Amino acid sequence: MKIHEYQGKKIFSDYDMPVQDGYTFDNIDKAEEVINKVMVDFKTSDVVVKAQIHAGGRGKGGGVKYSPNFDSALKNSKDILGMNLITHQTGENGQKVKKVFITEAFNIKKEFYAAITLDRSIGMDVFMVSSEGGVEIEKVAQENPEKIEKVWIDPLLGMKNFQARKLAFSIGLTGESFKSAMIIFLKMYKCYQQTDATIVEVNPLIITDENKVIILEN
Repeated sequence: MKIHEYQGKKIFSDYDMPVQDGYTFDNIDKAEEVINKVMVDFKTSDVVVKAQIHAGGRGKGGGVKYSPNFDSALKNSKDILGMNLITHQTGENGQKVKKVFITEAFNIKKEFYAAITLDRSIGMDVFMVSSEGGVEIEKVAQENPEKIEKVWIDPLLGMKNFQARKLAFSIGLTGESFKSAMIIFLKMYKCYQQTDATIVEVNPLIITDENKVIILEN
């Protein structure tokens, strides 16, 4: 079963992982209320308006818009809700946007990729990270495979601290960001196992200007 971004964020939050949070609406009459709620609850004057469809590449297709103020957020909400969003994963027919997610905005210093799935060839889980977050991972794998670090995890033993350390180290993290990423990776694996997911993917995982590590997209 595929889930939307906002649903994935709720699951991650339930596992105490830091996420780019917000609220959704599916009726344009609710847009003003939701935008105001995000601005008040997260103490921000700028937000991000995100189309909720079961496909990646929403930003390139015009389905993710940074909005520096209320008026731009409302305009972007009206433009995105109901649009036919075409991305590299929807095919030429696209998908109609029936729900919009309004989130807090962050100043991004660096983006990373992280994902867990089952390596069926050896019956072990594989945890992958890359310093090339925000880029289609298939493109990274083809053009710069050395930028993807992998660790294989025995599902009967679970993920160990040294494996999380190896992943965090491989993408160049240090200090508090290193510790935060380690904790997130361990919690991601716990979430992956306990929800019986086939894949858990974060792209991008970001470091903010304040050196906070946040799950931005999932």
